[in-house]
Amino acid sequence: MNELDQLVAAAQADFDTAHTPAELENAKARFLGRAGRVTELLKTLGALPVEQKKARGAEINQAKAGIESALQARREALARAELDAQLRAEALDVTLPGRGRGTGGMHPVSRTIERIEAIFASMGFDVAEGPEIETDWMSFTALNNPENHPARSMQDTFYVDMQDAQGRWLNLRPHTSPMQVRYAKAHAAKYAGVHPMPELRVLAPGRVYRVDSDATHSPMFHQCEGLWIGENISFKDLKVVFSDFIGRFFETDDFDVRFRPSFFPFTEPSAEIDIRFGSGPLAGRWLEVAGSGQVHPSVVRNYDLDPETCIGFAFGMGADRLAMLRYGIDDLRLMFDGDLRFLRQFN
Repeated sequence: MNELDQLVAAAQADFDTAHTPAELENAKARFLGRAGRVTELLKTLGALPVEQKKARGAEINQAKAGIESALQARREALARAELDAQLRAEALDVTLPGRGRGTGGMHPVSRTIERIEAIFASMGFDVAEGPEIETDWMSFTALNNPENHPARSMQDTFYVDMQDAQGRWLNLRPHTSPMQVRYAKAHAAKYAGVHPMPELRVLAPGRVYRVDSDATHSPMFHQCEGLWIGENISFKDLKVVFSDFIGRFFETDDFDVRFRPSFFPFTEPSAEIDIRFGSGPLAGRWLEVAGSGQVHPSVVRNYDLDPETCIGFAFGMGADRLAMLRYGIDDLRLMFDGDLRFLRQFN
């Protein structure tokens, strides 16, 4: 083995003992650096005769290529070793059971609305949903609430900075009563000229908005309003329907219902509906759960119906309030905080 073969072997041995990229670079400098052994050999070419210089230079360059090949091989080996170590450290054990995503559940208010809808649907009521942004006419005027009427004070609140095609201002509806108007007008158009006109029964659930916020009120809340219009629908029917609903919703017969005189512009006469349970944590207390009344003749006209032949009742109740009573929740704000610890109790 000549000196150049020995040099390549020595470089190979040095490279093989390098266990990190930094050690390998140090070994490279000893052979291929500015003061390395290959560089020193190339410097000796200047002292050789011309006829020997070419042959000697070719031999040195061949040895240099062998050293560079060994260097590259070692670099690749170190890179593979580093990758293998990383893969081992970050290995995924595919034999472990999968980590499934948690399943969702229904919000207590959604559960309550679904329950209310099912009960009234079994009584022959349609369920109708409509837009949450309404015209001033739909939200107030059609319901016998003219402009500047004092009854608007707690409801005439959230407006949208735009108007409809007729130039009427838009607002976030304060109740779902506009859906009663929409449904009744569609019913009147569908059965125009039909005598007698089929009865109209509809439940309108949905989100509504008012300036109100405390433990039992929220600026955004949920309401379910009912309407039953026919030729001979009276307060007696309202009492029967609502009493049946309360018993089925709370799954008890041990309760009383009280109709307390009140005022609403869209009904006349009007009444607040209170309930009192005979047993349980709420026993003995009168609890207000809904407003109701005989639909005002002016409102019936705005339904495009004749108040001389069409009469009926309407009621409105807060789904959030009923959810609080059913599930024993004492603060309405808990249902809208998004706290999963609270919400998981109902699923």
